[in-house]
Amino acid sequence: MAGEIPDLVALERTGTGKGAARQARRDGMVPGIVYGGDNDPLPINIPFNRLLKMLKAGRFKSQLFNLKVEGHEDVRVICRNVQRDVVKDLPTHLDLMRLRRTTRINLFIHVDFINHSAAPGIKRGGVLTVVRPEVELEVTAGDIPEKITVDLTGLNIGDIVHIQDVVLPEGVRPTIDRNFVIANISAPSGLAASADDAEDEEGEAEE
Repeated sequence: MAGEIPDLVALERTGTGKGAARQARRDGMVPGIVYGGDNDPLPINIPFNRLLKMLKAGRFKSQLFNLKVEGHEDVRVICRNVQRDVVKDLPTHLDLMRLRRTTRINLFIHVDFINHSAAPGIKRGGVLTVVRPEVELEVTAGDIPEKITVDLTGLNIGDIVHIQDVVLPEGVRPTIDRNFVIANISAPSGLAASADDAEDEEGEAEE
């Protein structure tokens, strides 16, 4: 399972319709609706400043949350839409979807690199350059991996790690079809500079 799922604390909104939503905004709240699952839609309010902070942190719509609303059981949700003011670009409404354990969703999962000491390229002074510290994967809500692991054993300077080189947990697959790069082992800056100088000298000799 994934690491700790962050809480999303909300208040149940009394009343529905545009009037209740406008009042919520006047009170410093962002109105929203929770739908899906086996329960009726639940109107909620989330403090504006708290929501804005989470939105600025990024990937809000790819993050799984533990929704906490007083008087209701905690439930896992994912954001499906955030409406914004067309002029100020500030959130005015959000839609959250309840998730069953079997629901398939896209989430960013942390990439863990192991066995640095078993990589000849790193022993020679090469540098591990991480292109994607997180990878967006399609997973099952009830079985979210905490991380995916990249084994660096045997990698040399110039070697590249692609997503197809990584053994993914059962039932997990990338959201992107192409074989994208996760990391590579690049030459140390001094070695790279020497190689560039050598190429320049060869070019001058040919001239």
